[in-house]
Amino acid sequence: MIKIYASAVHGINASTVTLETDISQGVKFYMVGLPDVAVKESQQRIQSSLRLNGYKWPRQKIVINMAPADIKKEGASYDLPLAIGILAASGQVSPRKIEKFMIMGELSLDGTLQSIKGALSIAIEARKEKFEGLILPKQNSKEAAVVDDLKVFGVCNIKEVVNFLNGNSNLEETIVDTREEFFENQNYSDVDFKDVKGQENVKRALEIAAAGGHNVIMIGPPGSGKTMLAKRIPTILPPLSLHEALETTKIHSVAGKIGKETSLMTQRPFRSPHHTISDIALVGGGSFPQPGEISLAHNGVLFLDELPEFKRSVLEVLRQPLEERKITISRAKFTIEYPASFMLIASMNPCPCGYYNHPTKICTCPPGAVTKYLSKISGPLLDRIDIHLEVIPVPFEKLSENSITEDSQTIRSRVIKCRKLQTNRFKKENDIFCNAQMSSRLVRKYVSLNSNCRQLIKTAMEKLGLSARAYDRILKVSRTIADLEGSSEINSMHISEAIQYRSLDRESWGK
Repeated sequence: MIKIYASAVHGINASTVTLETDISQGVKFYMVGLPDVAVKESQQRIQSSLRLNGYKWPRQKIVINMAPADIKKEGASYDLPLAIGILAASGQVSPRKIEKFMIMGELSLDGTLQSIKGALSIAIEARKEKFEGLILPKQNSKEAAVVDDLKVFGVCNIKEVVNFLNGNSNLEETIVDTREEFFENQNYSDVDFKDVKGQENVKRALEIAAAGGHNVIMIGPPGSGKTMLAKRIPTILPPLSLHEALETTKIHSVAGKIGKETSLMTQRPFRSPHHTISDIALVGGGSFPQPGEISLAHNGVLFLDELPEFKRSVLEVLRQPLEERKITISRAKFTIEYPASFMLIASMNPCPCGYYNHPTKICTCPPGAVTKYLSKISGPLLDRIDIHLEVIPVPFEKLSENSITEDSQTIRSRVIKCRKLQTNRFKKENDIFCNAQMSSRLVRKYVSLNSNCRQLIKTAMEKLGLSARAYDRILKVSRTIADLEGSSEINSMHISEAIQYRSLDRESWGK
């Protein structure tokens, strides 16, 4: 009996799978250990690839057990280890080196290898289990080589693996200098805030949002620049740390979203799903569990354009991950947890025609249409959005002038400085990194107001008709504004600016 080691990916983590192959007298082929349809179909792919590469399919009884038997084995990435197990059990491959390596790969009919999902998670598991090396398709080798203390060999076809295991040739180890690659590409971006003309008040609000990790909703007519501004938010967020980069790469690797030449994600993700997206595509899951858009946006930005056009059920599933920064997918046979710590940036028109409150164009919507349009967004979801921005179209004079505006790098430097203050503030708190993540208890602990500030916020709530849910949000945002100025105390100017960012909480809005 021959043992080959492979790996099964569940959620964003992998676990070792042992493929036990036994050949004896008989004629049938048996595969046990909870393989899915794609794994069972591997017999035809393996038979063809062995025949076309000059190897023999044993004309005997073949039994393969995939242990542990209670974990479902999914996908075609077990083709290569299954083929090597059959060759080793039939004496065509030397078993001497086999137990030192974890092997994964999908076979084409001619024996060439196709890329697999979750290479980074598999490499981390291989190192954890103290394997000498990992053999996998060439397309995934750079991604896996990010893991230190593990030899990674990228191969193009089954012949290379057989020759290597038989000692007839050597494989070239893939080596990636993780830190060099990480820091080299960390600050690259093809968009910049200096491209945005005008909108200084919106840029200021987005800087505050980035500094405190606050969720934002932008309300404005078509063509006012909401999408353009949203796409530039990742450029002013602090750069990914190496730990965050590995975590983000892991999620995208499991989802099969990593490019062939990419070894490590160095930019914060920006995900912008279409409003026709389903609940499962947003949060993750499905028959073969995959991370959803909220997990692909982990450590980055999730942008929902035209928010009221999303199905109500889709928007409501956002509530729990926004609060807990993770999503748990529970099914009868398994439970998977995906991380989902992201900044939510939403945009919408103020009404169905798009021109309510427009400075020059007239809104043609019938009475009550604005209120009905806004009511598509539930109060509990709006409750989790700290900053509401009204975006006004930029006048021609601003668009045509040649004045130089602040670039993303300048804004980012202020954001980084502000985040460092918050890191020091919350170092004794568990899993809290920025002001937006404060609970009501932490708001009372870290946000203290003098009598002038208390009177100001009381007056604002009475005069503007702000809802009760706006209170904590105003305090969180004012704490971030004070941090940007390097002030330990919150003053009335900070409170006043924070109050401006609660448009949708005013009782008069849309009436």
